Amino acid sequence: MILNSMYLDELKDYLSSKSEKSFRANQLYTFFHKNKRWDIENSNLSKSTLKILQNDEINTIKILKIFQSKLDDTKKFLFTLDDSNVIEGVLMKYSFGYSQCISTQVGCRMGCAFCASTKDGLFRNLTPAEMLNQVYIVENYFGINVKNFILMGSGEPLDNFDNVIKFLKILHSKEGHNTSYRNITISTCGVVDGIYKLIDSALPINLAVSLHQTNDLERSKIMPINRKYNLNKLKKALEDYNLKTKNRITFEYTLIKGKNDTLKNVNELKEMFQNLFCHINLIPLNPIEEYNEQRPNRQDINKFKRLLEDASFNVTVRRELGSDIDASCGQLRASLLRGEFNDCCSCD
Repeated sequence: MILNSMYLDELKDYLSSKSEKSFRANQLYTFFHKNKRWDIENSNLSKSTLKILQNDEINTIKILKIFQSKLDDTKKFLFTLDDSNVIEGVLMKYSFGYSQCISTQVGCRMGCAFCASTKDGLFRNLTPAEMLNQVYIVENYFGINVKNFILMGSGEPLDNFDNVIKFLKILHSKEGHNTSYRNITISTCGVVDGIYKLIDSALPINLAVSLHQTNDLERSKIMPINRKYNLNKLKKALEDYNLKTKNRITFEYTLIKGKNDTLKNVNELKEMFQNLFCHINLIPLNPIEEYNEQRPNRQDINKFKRLLEDASFNVTVRRELGSDIDASCGQLRASLLRGEFNDCCSCD
């Protein structure tokens, strides 16, 4: 039983089963999710309640290392979990406030060719508390309130669906962090069954899809998920998502020099998605050792953007934050496992 992964009603039922009054559950939930703490021995719980809970599990987290970009206000973290596994996250500062990138798994089993998170496979899913604790420890450390959350760290969120939904609902709860669902984005590589489950959940969150290629042959080479859920299946799921939620879908499109940045790719995108309510976010490739491809230059990036706009797509080029601290998913954890860190990183 992980106490800080429980809904308030679950805590009430659990404590009631131990003959404790319901207000004790409120105290505990507030301590975890308003006060953002887990050292319940220092809470206002009675000694008798603490004794009842002494054998129950509480997930904690520690900041292992902080990397501060020298180019902007981006900070990247390595976190240590109770079992000594390491995950990472990113804090980004914008004019409208802070956004935080959250990990949902230790590692990933999706196998995308250019992603550092997946190179050693999936170790395990994160619990709701372990996702929440990433938020709480960063807010406590810097004395800030984070407004926007992106589930785009290590792991495939829809591969850990039940825990992710529980995390979202606790983060949203008025007795907890009280975050609007509209300020939360889930990113998926295209797990179609998970997209339909997300539709059924009826949570008004934002959906981002890592696309990266425009036909099945090429997409399957770099994204194994496409062999199970091809582009036609993905398109149908996204059309249903549009229909049910009325939300715009964001396509994350990593630009790889000479691989997916041609007029042919634009035409294939137009044929496949021209009627979808969507936005395309272009991301110049951040090369990793295991993927020997190059990013296009600025001129070619802008040319591809104009071609997409001429095809009536809404397009942006992602603002590159923290590029000097390996701020792409999985890179710092991979460096840690290799026993090295990027020399350009400054660590608090």
